[in-house]
Amino acid sequence: MSGSVAVPAAPAEESRGDSLVAILLAMAMFVLVVDTSLMNVSISAVVHDLDTTASGVQSAIALEALVSAAFILIGSKVGDLFGRKRAYILGLLAYAVGALSMVFSQSLLPIVICWAIVGGLGASLLLPAMQSLIHGNFEGAAQRRTYALVGAAAAIAAAVGPLLGGFITTYLSWRVAFAGEVVIIACVLLGSGRVHDAPYTGDRGVDVVGAVLSALGMGGVVLGILVWEEGGGAVGALLAVGVGGLGFLAWWLRKRKREGKPALLDVDLFKSKYFRFGITGQTLQQIALGGMMIALPIYLQMVLEYNAMQAGLSLAPLSLSMFVVALVAGRKAGNRSPSQIIRFGFLLLAAGVAILIPIVPRTHSGWWLVGPLLIAGSGLGLLVSQLNNYTLAPIDEDRVSEAAGVNSAGGSFGLAFGLAFAGAIMLASLSLLFTNEANSSDVLSSRQADQVSKALDKNAEVMTNTHLEALLVGRPPAVKAEILRINTKARPEALQIALLVPLIAALLGLLNGFRMTRLPDPEPSAAAEGVLGG
Repeated sequence: MSGSVAVPAAPAEESRGDSLVAILLAMAMFVLVVDTSLMNVSISAVVHDLDTTASGVQSAIALEALVSAAFILIGSKVGDLFGRKRAYILGLLAYAVGALSMVFSQSLLPIVICWAIVGGLGASLLLPAMQSLIHGNFEGAAQRRTYALVGAAAAIAAAVGPLLGGFITTYLSWRVAFAGEVVIIACVLLGSGRVHDAPYTGDRGVDVVGAVLSALGMGGVVLGILVWEEGGGAVGALLAVGVGGLGFLAWWLRKRKREGKPALLDVDLFKSKYFRFGITGQTLQQIALGGMMIALPIYLQMVLEYNAMQAGLSLAPLSLSMFVVALVAGRKAGNRSPSQIIRFGFLLLAAGVAILIPIVPRTHSGWWLVGPLLIAGSGLGLLVSQLNNYTLAPIDEDRVSEAAGVNSAGGSFGLAFGLAFAGAIMLASLSLLFTNEANSSDVLSSRQADQVSKALDKNAEVMTNTHLEALLVGRPPAVKAEILRINTKARPEALQIALLVPLIAALLGLLNGFRMTRLPDPEPSAAAEGVLGG
């Protein structure tokens, strides 16, 4: 259980570490977590300032999560071979490049390249390097305090990110928010001289084929979903590459294990039912979170036409309840069964999303979302408090770091999949609903309905009624009113369908939770406590 450690502290235990280094690592983790929150609540402002589309920004958000997931295992190996401190600094520099692109870009393309791809690569280097550097720079109680501080920084960033991003975007600019990230990273880099490297003493062999298959597998699946709107063979080909890559990766890893050669990861980790069920739960939790992270900000900003501050306040019940419940459950779980807490967490998550779905087309205010978001956020908080330790507790101490990397990769892939799949479902549903409404309209002529259908086939887009009204200037009043009516009806229905993604993920997590309860509870692990969540 996440709030307790079974190994008592010895009275003469050595405690070593630089408290300033601990603060710098916590600052780095804060930036790592708050980054995507800033982007989510700034979608409408970014769309307006860059003259781009909500789907384009959504694709950039999903791509950043995808790159991080696809390369996190490779990033860990890069740190092993070339130095954890070097990987840490390179990761920070890559994140700074991404943040700077948000400050100065005048179009979406530099953001896709620098923020999503370069920044995603930076995240894949940064998280595993920080894990190793904490082990190498701290001992005993100081190490546990550092893990607690860095974990608290991540939790606070997740909780206040929507509010902080909304406030800065509304009253200053989203560019100022990302400039703030650059300042924090600069401070962390200035203090990097105090950080000692943590040399790797294990096998220095490289599994190049496994690394390529990992990137192809996860990348193919999520990229296939991201280009869904292009249709045809591109989607099928990318999905085939992704599924085939993952399947071949599983075969390759088993082959390397039999031959006793270095592999990207040890497949024997998956022999543990706790690890299999735990990483499944972690992935499903992140799919649900990713789906909500893309559907809700778009709903608030493109349907209710909220500014970033209003969107951040509306999302606060989700993030704050997740933070508070995770904190309380981690400390007060006591002797309660971790698997039962996880199962109840998925139940609350599913209930919150299920209540949310019928509310979406009927509400005209974010206040109506408070109850469902509190329920869903409480469920996520319970999951955050237990899943990491449940997954890693049975793993031997010398393999916990590797297992944590696989766990982080599964969570990052789940987040990317949820972001991409919910977004793609939303746009496909919008196109279908809008086309059906246009074809059945008594106001639009068959030629006008055909024009709408062709335009949506080329580029389905969630847009505000204000934006759409500006595009319809010069059209007959009746036609203009009819298209606005269809847009008003189709958008919330499309978002309802998109919210089925987190609902299904939560229900599958609940089913997985029932499987967990059939096993004896794992013993709390001190080694697993000292692991950064992914």
